[in-house]
Amino acid sequence: MEQFLADLREIDAGSVMYNEPLAAYTTWKIGGPADVLIIPDTQDQLVSVVRLLHQHGLRWTNLGRGSNMLVSDKGIRGVVIQPGERFDYARFDGTLVHAGAAYSFIKLSVMAGKEGLTGLEFAGGIPGSVGGAVYMNAGAHGSDVSRIFKSADIVLETGELVRFGAEEMAFSYRHSVLHESPGIVTGAVFELEEGDRKTIAASMAALKQRRLHTQPLKLPSAGSVFRNPPNDHAARLIQEAGLKGMRQGGAEVSAQHANFIVNTGQATAEDVLTLITTVRKTVREKFGIELVTEVLVVGER
Repeated sequence: MEQFLADLREIDAGSVMYNEPLAAYTTWKIGGPADVLIIPDTQDQLVSVVRLLHQHGLRWTNLGRGSNMLVSDKGIRGVVIQPGERFDYARFDGTLVHAGAAYSFIKLSVMAGKEGLTGLEFAGGIPGSVGGAVYMNAGAHGSDVSRIFKSADIVLETGELVRFGAEEMAFSYRHSVLHESPGIVTGAVFELEEGDRKTIAASMAALKQRRLHTQPLKLPSAGSVFRNPPNDHAARLIQEAGLKGMRQGGAEVSAQHANFIVNTGQATAEDVLTLITTVRKTVREKFGIELVTEVLVVGER
């Protein structure tokens, strides 16, 4: 690591921070420090950083908006990379939408609606970045990224810059090829359809009202914690198991939506992990169903 850090100072890497607490970078507001946090502002900087990491045989962790991630209380050893401000863009070309990895997925859905483009309404309540949405094949309300995806530019772990289409991404439920073959999305292209602005706006407003009534949006969370089992819903199983409102330290199984675990103020990662373990065990014992986490748990335990 020492030689890597020495070499890092010799390249244009963007912003570099040491022992940086990550709680401020996650929607759960939980997480210990990263040994090194690098925020490249350009694609060239990102490529240079990843190539240098590869040359030194070092692994890295990609951090977008931290909306689907639980960082351990001890933090992340090694290097964390977060795409910087110049990856925060969107432009429209007919029915094609070009968006940077750091661009808000919610904002993209709103902008698409204003352009009279339909297909992104499902993203109105998904608080992550475009890069994270592609990585996770994010979805809601019966749709997901794979339905509108055209291509993505990705920096592979070797530092090679490639463009993947839908086939190379191998999308499935909340999954993509990037789970097995690490890479950092720098930008993506989505293909939407022309629609009526008023109809799109009405649909998005209805979905927003539904979220306001059913989801604990005023408290820090990571959205849905568990994937929905085939032909069922994790929230229903957790609620039927009597776990709504269960607390551990500062973490709580939301009384509003059972598939959310919220930070009531001083929750630790261990508080959340204890609740996750309890929920999985109880649902398994009561229903014989093994819940699978949708959130990514990262860092030193």
